[in-house]
Amino acid sequence: MTNIDEHIQGILNTLPSKPGCYLMKNSNGDIIYIGKAISLRSRVRSYFHESGDLHPRTRQMVQKIAHIDWILVGSELEALILEMNLIKKHRPFYNIRLKDDKRYPYIKIHWHEAFPKVTVTRRMIEDGSRYFGPYTSVWAVHQTLDVIRKIFPYLTCDREITGLDKRACLYYDIKLCTGPCIGAISKENYRQMIDDLCRFLEGRTDSIVKRLQLEMEESAEALQFEKAASIRDQIRAIDQIVEKQKVISSDQTDSDVIAIARDDGEACVQIFFIRNGKLIGREYFILEGTEEAQDHEVIEEFLKQFYAEAANIPAEVLLPSEIEEVSIIRQWLNTRRGGKKVELKVPHEGTPQDLMHMAKENAIETLKALRTQWVADTNRQSEALAELQTAFSLVSPPNRIECYDISNTQGTASVGSMVVFTQGVPNKKLYRKFNIKTVEGPDDFASMEEVLKRRFNRWKNAQEAQKIGQKTDESFAMLPDILLVDGGKGQLSRAIQVIADFGLMGKFGLAGLAKQEEELFFPGNPVSLRLQKYSQGLYLIQRIRDEAHRFAITAHRKRRSKIGLASQLDQIPGIGPARRKILLTHFGSIEGIINATDEELLAIKGITIQVLDTIRNHLE
Repeated sequence: MTNIDEHIQGILNTLPSKPGCYLMKNSNGDIIYIGKAISLRSRVRSYFHESGDLHPRTRQMVQKIAHIDWILVGSELEALILEMNLIKKHRPFYNIRLKDDKRYPYIKIHWHEAFPKVTVTRRMIEDGSRYFGPYTSVWAVHQTLDVIRKIFPYLTCDREITGLDKRACLYYDIKLCTGPCIGAISKENYRQMIDDLCRFLEGRTDSIVKRLQLEMEESAEALQFEKAASIRDQIRAIDQIVEKQKVISSDQTDSDVIAIARDDGEACVQIFFIRNGKLIGREYFILEGTEEAQDHEVIEEFLKQFYAEAANIPAEVLLPSEIEEVSIIRQWLNTRRGGKKVELKVPHEGTPQDLMHMAKENAIETLKALRTQWVADTNRQSEALAELQTAFSLVSPPNRIECYDISNTQGTASVGSMVVFTQGVPNKKLYRKFNIKTVEGPDDFASMEEVLKRRFNRWKNAQEAQKIGQKTDESFAMLPDILLVDGGKGQLSRAIQVIADFGLMGKFGLAGLAKQEEELFFPGNPVSLRLQKYSQGLYLIQRIRDEAHRFAITAHRKRRSKIGLASQLDQIPGIGPARRKILLTHFGSIEGIINATDEELLAIKGITIQVLDTIRNHLE
C-alpha cells in the first residue's frame, strides 16, 4: 500500500468483509465521497494500493481522505439504497450527481381529498396523492397545467366544498373551474374528471375520448345541447394535443429511452417518455463529477438518482450501452415498481434503436446549446468582474461580493439585507436578513451600522470556531472581496467606522452606491466613480443592488405583515394568542381575513358566531 497515516491504516485493518457503504471525509470533516461495496474491506483498501489504475481525480480525492466511516447492511440491495440516500443528502464533491441541488418539481394530484386539487410541489410524500415527474423546469410544469386546466377545469381555491355555496368564483364564469362549490358538478363526476386528467398525463387518452364521445351522444339525445357542446370542445382540445405526440409504434409497452452526450467534462442525459406507443414528453439532465467516469458509470448513477425520485417507473428502460450493475439496479427498480418486472435493454435494431439515435442526437444538441449559453454567461461575468477589479484597484478579479440594504416603513419593522454574489452570480444560500434590534425610528444609518457590526462579529466568531475545528456558517466565515452599501456617502461613512473598529480597513474593496446616478463612492475620495454606461460591470453592480433591495423589501414586508396582523388582532375581544396564531397561519393577512367568507372563518377552531361578528365589526 501507499504511504498512509496511522489513523487511516487502523481503519483499513479493521474493515469487515461484509456489504455496506463507506463515507470518506477530509480534514474538515466534510464528506467528499460515498460508495458501496459487497465487501467493504476489499473495496475501500483498493483505493490505497500502489497502482496506476486510479484516475487523477480519484488520486486527488485519496490524498484528501482524513477519515473513513462505514455502515454495514444486510445485502447488496440495501447497500445500493443506502448509498443513494446518503449521496442525495450530502452531495459529495467526488461523486457523480445530478446538477443543481434544488429539488425538481412534480405535478401533484391531491387524490386523498374528496375534491382533489392539482398543484406543483418539489417533494413527494406518501399522503395518498398521485405524482407526475420529476420535471426539470417549473416554468414548463405551469405551462402544462395551463393547457390541462382548459381541458379538465379543476378547482384551485381553498373553500370547503359543500355544494351549497350561493355563488361560485370568477374561475367558474370563465370556464376554468367546474363549480363543485355550488353543486354544478357532483363529487363522483369531479373525481372522474381528475382521474381523466391523470390518464392524460400518463399518455392514455384513447379510453378518455371514447367515454367522452359516449357522454356527448347521450347528452345530445337527452336534448342537453349545451353540455354536449362542452364535451365536444373537450374532445377537440385533447385531440389537438394528441396530434402533436409522435406515434412511435403499435407496441403498447411503456418505455423510457435514455441517451448520453459527453463534451469537455460535461455529461447530458436525455430521456424520452414513451407511453402507449406515443412519445409524450422528454427531459434532459446535466450531471456533475463525470470528468473521468466512463459512460456506463454515468448511466448507472443517473438511473439510481433519477428513478429514486421518479413518480412512475415504466416496464422497460432502453439504455445506450451495457452497465455493470444491471442485475442489482433491475432488482431495485422491481421493488420501486411494486414488485412488477422492469426490463433494462440495449436496443440493436428496429424502432427501439431508431429511438436511441434520436435521443442521442437530442442530447448532443441540448449539450451544445447549453455550453454556448454557459460560455456566453461566463464571458459576460468575466468581463464584469475584470471591470470591477479595475474600479476597486484589486489584485485579482473579485470572487465574493456582498451588498447591504435597509428597508422599513417610517422606522417600523426595520430589516437589513445581506446578499452574496460568487463569481458574478447570486449565491442565495448565503443570503441573510437582520431584524433591526437596537434602533428606534427611521434611522437607516444606525441600522446599517448595527447590521455590519453583527456581520463582522459573526466573522470573528467563525475564526475562533475554525481554530478548534468547529463548523461555521459559510455566510459569515469568509470576508468579501468587495463590500457594497446601498445609500451613497452617508451609509459609506458608517460602514468605514464599523470596518475600522474591526481592524479590516484595506482588507477588501469598499464602496457606497448612490441610487439615482449609479455612482460609486470610495473611502477617502470625495469624487464619485461612474462605471461606463452599458458596461458589464455596471450591469452587475445594478443587479447586485437590485437584489439586495428586493431581498430587504421582501423580508420587511413579511415582518411588517406579522407585526400589523398581530397588533390588529390583539385589539379584538375574544382573540387570544392561540386563535390569533391560527388565523395568521390560515389566512396570512388582514386582507385575507376580511375577504374570507363566513363559512371559512367559522371552520376555524374556536371561531363562533359571536367571535365572527366581533371580528367583522373591528376589521371592516
